[in-house]
Amino acid sequence: MFNQLKIAVLIPCHNEDVSIAKVVSDFRLALPDAAIYVFDNNSIDNTVSEARSAGAMVRHETQQGKGHVVRRMFRDIDADFYLMVDGDDTYDAGLAPDMIKLAMSGPYDLVNCIRREAGDAAYRGGHRFGNRLLTGVVRQIFGNRILDMLSGYKVFSRRFVKSFPALSTGFDIETELTVHTLELSMPAAHIEGEYRGRAEGSESKLRTYRDGWRILMLIIRLVRHERPMVFFGVMAGLLVALALLLIWPVIVTYLDTGLVPRFPTAFLAMGIMLLASLSIFTGTILDTVTRGRKELRMLTYLQHPPPVFVPNAFADSATIRSADNTVLTAGNDDLFGQMWRFGLVGVVGYIVNAGLVEALVLNMGPLRAQMLAFPAAVTVTWWLNRRFTFGASHHAMHHEWLRYVLANMLGWTANNGAYLWMIFSVPLAYQHPALAVAVGSLAGMVLNFSASRLLVFKKIRQA
Repeated sequence: MFNQLKIAVLIPCHNEDVSIAKVVSDFRLALPDAAIYVFDNNSIDNTVSEARSAGAMVRHETQQGKGHVVRRMFRDIDADFYLMVDGDDTYDAGLAPDMIKLAMSGPYDLVNCIRREAGDAAYRGGHRFGNRLLTGVVRQIFGNRILDMLSGYKVFSRRFVKSFPALSTGFDIETELTVHTLELSMPAAHIEGEYRGRAEGSESKLRTYRDGWRILMLIIRLVRHERPMVFFGVMAGLLVALALLLIWPVIVTYLDTGLVPRFPTAFLAMGIMLLASLSIFTGTILDTVTRGRKELRMLTYLQHPPPVFVPNAFADSATIRSADNTVLTAGNDDLFGQMWRFGLVGVVGYIVNAGLVEALVLNMGPLRAQMLAFPAAVTVTWWLNRRFTFGASHHAMHHEWLRYVLANMLGWTANNGAYLWMIFSVPLAYQHPALAVAVGSLAGMVLNFSASRLLVFKKIRQA
C-alpha cells in the first residue's frame, strides 16, 4: 500500500559501524519501497562503508551534533513521510509499517514510538529518570499530548518537516521537535515499541548529565521564547516577593515611629520593584512578538498539503493506540504533575498560615498564633489536594482528613521545628514570624508530599 508514496527512512549516524548494516537491512525488509538515507556525522570508523554495503544512500554533515544532522536531513530530502530512527539498532524495524499506517489513518503529522524496555540494559543509569523528568516538564508547560519526548523513533509528515525551524545542535533537537508539535497543535499519535540494549561493542553518544543539562537549558529558552508572559511573569513575581521582604521591616518601623531610618533598604526595594515592572512590560511586548512568529509558522505549515489519508481498521484499533487511551487520559496521575500542583497548593497554605499568624501574633504571641494557624492551613491544603492534586479517596471526608493529618506528621514536625528554630535564633523572625513560616513550610513540603501521595492518595486516579 506504500508503493504510491515517497517514504524516506532517515538514519543519523556517528560511529555506528557495529550496528548500522543491520539497521539498514532491517528497514529495507520492513519498507521495501522506501528510500533509506544514512547521514554520517564525522564518523571515524567504518560506518560509511557498512551503510553503503547494506544498500543505503549515504550523505554527510560535517557540523558535529544530532541537531545539525536533523536540520540537514529535513532540508535536503523530499518525501511524503519521513521515518527517523537512530542507527544503534535499539528500535524494532518491524514496527515501521504500522507507524506509517497510523500516520495515514489520522492523518497525523507526528507518530512517536513510546519505548518499552526489552531488557535491563536498554536504559543506562539516570536515563530513565531524566527522560521522565524532562518529558514531564515539557508536558506541564507546553501541553500533555506527547509521551516519551526523547524517543529517537518517529514518523513525520511533509508539512511538519518543511515548517520546522530547527535551531538546536545536539540531542536537544528531540525537545524542539516536541515543542513544535505542541505549539502548532499538530495532530499526533503514539505507538508502543520494543526498546532494546545496544549491541556489544557499540557505545552511546548521549551523556546523561551534559546532555540532560543542555535539554533543560533548551526548555528554559523555549519557555522564554514561546511563553514569554509566563517566563517574565515568574521573574516579576520573584522580584516583587524579594522587594516586599526587604521593605516590610521598613514599613513596620514607619508605622510604629513615623520614621524611615534605612533609606538604602528602601531605595533597593524600590529598584527591585521597578525591575519587576520592567519584567512585566517585557513579557507583554514579547508575547505579542511570539504570537506573530507563531502565526508565521502556521502559515508556512498550511502551505503544504496534508498527509495522505487512508482509513485503516488496524491502525485505529485500541491495540495500536493503547498508549494514547491509557496514559494521555491519566494526566493527573504523573509524578511531576502532582508535584507541580502540590507546590501550588503549598503556596496557598503558606499564605493562609502566614496571614493568620500575622493577624494573631500581637494578641497571642508567635507560639499560640502558630498553634491556631497551622490546623487551618492543613485543612485548606487537604481540601485543595483532594480536589485538584490527587483526587478523593474512598474514605469518608472526616476520616480522610484525619489520615491526611496523621500522614503529614513528619512534615509537621519538620515545619514547626524549623519555625521554632527561626523564632528563637533570628530576632527578625521573632518580630515578623511570617519569615519563620516560610522556612518551615519549605522544610516540610517534601515530606508532606511523599506522605500524602504514598499513604493517603496512593491508589487514587483522576480522569
